[in-house]
Amino acid sequence: MDAQLKRGFLDVCVLASINQQDSYGYQIVKDVPESLHLTESTLYPLLKRLEAAGYLTVYAVEHNGRLRKYYRITPEGAAYLNTFLDEWDDVMNVYDYVKRGANR
Repeated sequence: MDAQLKRGFLDVCVLASINQQDSYGYQIVKDVPESLHLTESTLYPLLKRLEAAGYLTVYAVEHNGRLRKYYRITPEGAAYLNTFLDEWDDVMNVYDYVKRGANR
C-alpha cells in the first residue's frame, strides 16, 4: 500500500479504535487491521501527532505497578473521523473509476 495512503488510513483507524473506548498503545496495535502493518514504533509518533493536532488526549493509569498511557478521542478527533466517513463516497468513486480503467 502506498505510504501516503497508509498514513491517512492509520490516522483514522487509530481514532476509530479509541472512539468507542479509551485504549493504550499495545491494544491499539492489536485493534487496527493487520493489513496496515501497524507497529508500536510507528504508532507512538502517530499518537503524538494526533495529540498535537488536538484529536486525542492522554492520561495515565497504574497497571501492575506501572503507569500505562491511555488515549481518549476529543470532539475534534471525532469530527475528523466523521469528516473522513462523510468523504468516503468520494473515495469510493475514485476507486471505482480506477478499477474500471484497470479492467479494460
